Amino acid sequence: MPIRIPDNLPAAKTLETEGVMVMNSSRAARQDIRPLQIGLLNLMPNKERTETQFARLIGSTPLQIDMTLVRITDHQSKHTSEEYLKTFYSTWEEVKERKFDGFIVTGAPIAHIPFEEVKYWSEMLEIMDWTERNVHQTMFICWGAQAALHHFHKTRRYRMPKKAFGVFRHTLAGAPNPWLRGISDSPMIPVSRYNDIERSSISDDLEILIDNDEIGVCMLRDKVRQALYMLNHLEYDNRSLADEFDRDVKAGLNPEMPANVFPNGDSTAEPENRWRSHAHLLFQNWINEIYQTTPYEIEKVGRVAHEP
Repeated sequence: MPIRIPDNLPAAKTLETEGVMVMNSSRAARQDIRPLQIGLLNLMPNKERTETQFARLIGSTPLQIDMTLVRITDHQSKHTSEEYLKTFYSTWEEVKERKFDGFIVTGAPIAHIPFEEVKYWSEMLEIMDWTERNVHQTMFICWGAQAALHHFHKTRRYRMPKKAFGVFRHTLAGAPNPWLRGISDSPMIPVSRYNDIERSSISDDLEILIDNDEIGVCMLRDKVRQALYMLNHLEYDNRSLADEFDRDVKAGLNPEMPANVFPNGDSTAEPENRWRSHAHLLFQNWINEIYQTTPYEIEKVGRVAHEP
């Protein structure tokens, strides 16, 4: 089954080229089916690239998905036109009365700013609290994960001596769970962050699912809330890290080359994707878990207890 995205969204062409089944809103409206409602709060500057990355993963499921693109209400984007945002995105104010089966909160390039000094922090607090009542399962990514861990669990983050940058081998931790079903014992996962969380501040309400002794915790689940916290970037495409490296080189920042990205360490060579299958597995497992447990009557989301 296809993913339903807004009519004329530019990402549709990329997804169709890659073989992802895409359905526009007009066609989907004629189908007698209860599609899963997935929201994407996109905090990244390059909205189109990020929405494409997540849509290709969400669209790989055999279930029909309605994806709603969401943005912060009052924040003005410097990299995406207001016309584009008004055409394809809803503000949180416009969706906060809705219920969602799943909701994703992306990262944001503001890791150097204390949470309370982020311009839209007050709205982020409202959104994070809102997910507890209006979303069946939430996935927080990178900065979004750090923010939610800070808010819900008072988890402490710190600046690492140097940026964790590249594709690193991780290990699965904890008991078997539905979200990591089929994923290998040592998946390669893209990482791009300056901050890590203090292990001593991880509460008993959290369980580490994916870990790395060198660069820190990768993914946790919330035992109290229906939430996953992914600190790294399985959604990245082939060139995400390479383009970040090229950008920093051009800016004269003299960055270290991302680990395990370029074949034979040659930055002119096309990067190899060593994580694609794990990315698809994680999102298929997440959506399957949502499908198996979410109420059929979506207005009951947030009122029905669910044990993972």
